[in-house]
Amino acid sequence: MESLNITKSGEEKTIFKPNRGQRFLALDVLRGLTVALMVLVNTPGSWSTIYAPFKHAAWHGFTITDLVFPSFLFVVGNAMSFSMRKFDTQPDFVFLKKVFRRTIKIFVIGLFLTAFPFVYRSGGELVLKDLSEMRIMGVLQRIALCYLFGSLIVKYFKLKGSIIISAGILLLYWWIMYYFGDVGNPYSKEGNAALKFDLLIFSPENLYSGFGLPFDPEGLLSTLPAIVNVIAGYVAGIFIQKSGNNFTTVWKLVAAGIALVILGEVWDLVFPINKPIWTSSYVVLTIGWGLVLIGFLIWIIEVVKLKSWTYFFEVFGKNPLFIFVMSGVFVMLMSVIWINGASMKGWIYSNFFLSWLGAYNASLLFAVCYMLLMWLMGYWMDKKRIYIKV
Repeated sequence: MESLNITKSGEEKTIFKPNRGQRFLALDVLRGLTVALMVLVNTPGSWSTIYAPFKHAAWHGFTITDLVFPSFLFVVGNAMSFSMRKFDTQPDFVFLKKVFRRTIKIFVIGLFLTAFPFVYRSGGELVLKDLSEMRIMGVLQRIALCYLFGSLIVKYFKLKGSIIISAGILLLYWWIMYYFGDVGNPYSKEGNAALKFDLLIFSPENLYSGFGLPFDPEGLLSTLPAIVNVIAGYVAGIFIQKSGNNFTTVWKLVAAGIALVILGEVWDLVFPINKPIWTSSYVVLTIGWGLVLIGFLIWIIEVVKLKSWTYFFEVFGKNPLFIFVMSGVFVMLMSVIWINGASMKGWIYSNFFLSWLGAYNASLLFAVCYMLLMWLMGYWMDKKRIYIKV
C-alpha cells in the first residue's frame, strides 16, 4: 500500500492510496472476524445448549451474535469503496454487467445452499426434498440484494446522495412497519408488516419456519433497511481512504460510532431494536458498532503496528464466501450421513465432546473445533494462493 506523508502547518498526516491487487489489512481482519463468528454461531454441538452471548435475541433486543450479519454487510460496503474505483473510467455497462452477474451468482449459491444436499432423513430413510417448498430467501440471498442495490445507489447518487437516501430508507421503513403493522402491536412476530409483505410474494412453505410460524428473518421487505448497512460501510471506506490510517481517523470513526450506538438505543424506545425484522434502530446501532470495530482495528493494526495476531482472521477474510458456503455444506452432509443409527454430527458430538464435558461447554467446543476446521481449509487455500471470488 503506497503512503504519502504530507506536511501542513507543521502537522504530518499519512494518507494511504491503495494500489490494485493490494489489500486493506484491517478490512481483511474485520471480514475474517465476522466469517469466523458466523461459522461459530451457526454450528453449535446442540441448538438446545448454547451460552447466551452466542444466541440471537429471541425477538426485540440485542446480543453480540446479532452484530455478526450486519457487520458482514458493513464489510461488503467497505470493500466496495475500494473495488468500485476501477469503474470510474469505464462505461456504465461494464459496471452493470459486473454487479448484476455477481448478484445472480451469490443469490443462486444461496439457493443451492438451501437445497443442499437435496435429501433429508425421515425414519432413517433418505427422502428427496420437495424443492417447491424450498426457502427462497436466506443469508446469501440478502447479501446479494444488498450488494446490488447498495452498488447502484453509491454509483449513481454518489456519497452525499447515498447518505441522504440511507436516512430516507430508514425513516420510510419505520413508517411502513408502523402503518401496515397490526394496530396496537405493529412490531409483533405475528403482526409485523415484513411478514405480511413476504406472504404476498411467497407461499408460507417458502419461508423460514424456525420462529414457530412461517416468517423469514431475511425476507424481502426487511432487506430494504439492510441495504443501509452496506452503504454505511462504503461511506466509512471512502472516509478512511481520504483521511488515512492515523489516530485522527480512528477517533473520528469511534466517536461517530458511539454517537450512532446512542442514537440506536434512543430510537429503540419507539422502534425496538430487532434483528428478525431488521428495524431501523437495529441498523443504526449495528453501524455504530461497525464503526467502533473498524476504528479499533485500524488503531491496533495501522497506528500501533501490532500485526502479528492478524493472520488467523486474514485466512477467513481472504476466502470469506467459499469458507462460509463450505461450512454449511459440510455440516449438512454430516446431518444425512448416519453412523450407528445417528447422524454423523450427532455421533461425533456425543462421543468426542458430550462424553467428557457438560452440555454447554461441549456444544461450544464443538463449534470452536468446527470453526478451526474451516480455518485449516482456508489456511491451505491461502498457502496455495487459491482465492475464490464470484
